[in-house]
Amino acid sequence: MSRVKRGNVAKKRRAKVFKLAKGFKGAHNSLFRTAKQQVLKALRYSYVGRKRKKRDFRRLWITRINAAAHSQGMNYSTFITALKKDNIALNRKMLAQLASNDIKTFQAVLATVKN
Repeated sequence: MSRVKRGNVAKKRRAKVFKLAKGFKGAHNSLFRTAKQQVLKALRYSYVGRKRKKRDFRRLWITRINAAAHSQGMNYSTFITALKKDNIALNRKMLAQLASNDIKTFQAVLATVKN
């Protein structure tokens, strides 16, 4: 049986890992074994982070809506309940943008809901 030289294949495989490990500190970007472990860990974190980002933004929007509603004398839960009861279909992202950028429109929505 003939001998198989893997130099090219192994080099490409390692290069792929080192490319993903670019910017890591210390041995994590220069030693193959540690780089491979750190790349796997980083990929896991990035997957979780993409899911977490959605949660974090929703929390931010709710906080902003709550603050704007409190400044007008209403709390978040009664505001959202009143919106649903009046069939006003504004999502939290849009409400948060109105609360931070266009306060007059947000106050108009709040006044509509109060009546």
